Amino acid sequence: MRVLIVEDERRLADALCQIMREQKYGVDAVYDGRDGLDYAMSGQYDVVVLDVMLPERSGFEVVRALRAQNNAVPVLLLTARDEISDKVTGLDCGADDYMTKPFSPEELLARVRALSRRQGEVQHEELRYADLCLNLSTRTLSRGEKSVSLGYKEFEVLHILLSNPRAITPKEELITRVWGADSDAEDNNVEAYISFLRKKFFYLGSRTAISAVRKVGYRLEAGV
Repeated sequence: MRVLIVEDERRLADALCQIMREQKYGVDAVYDGRDGLDYAMSGQYDVVVLDVMLPERSGFEVVRALRAQNNAVPVLLLTARDEISDKVTGLDCGADDYMTKPFSPEELLARVRALSRRQGEVQHEELRYADLCLNLSTRTLSRGEKSVSLGYKEFEVLHILLSNPRAITPKEELITRVWGADSDAEDNNVEAYISFLRKKFFYLGSRTAISAVRKVGYRLEAGV
């Protein structure tokens, strides 16, 4: 595995590189958002570990630029602020996961491995329903000529719904499959990502709806 570290705190960047080298991972480090974007666009990395607060370009800007170019490299955001709004912004602009500083090396490595596995499992295929098409390789959702990038959890939720669009998918199943059986995620976490997806549908001009089945879950409905 090859990892790119984009972190302007040199001591932390060096420490992160050492953690990766101890696992026999290839690793490079850059120290601002402009170089981070250039390196990430090269296509040689399996995971990008990206700080939010960077000189030149912020981590959010880097992720948006990557996804605008249909670059689906997994991105793990690092943030010093434990603010829900920051986390939502990062995930909504296309990041796959986030961690709040300080963090343990073990958790960092577990998240990097998880993102790498997910990337390795992606196949070049599509799921279609009604007027929507989900590209499983680039994690982009499209309608006609218009497309939008999805964050990791947005993609996972929609992937599950599209895999069996006429069935009702319980909230509990979404929590288990997307957040994990041992997570602290609750119904409101699912509801937040359903809301994000509905906004993406609206942006695309789709008539497809994610319908809520009271006290059960969600299913897709083709518009007329």
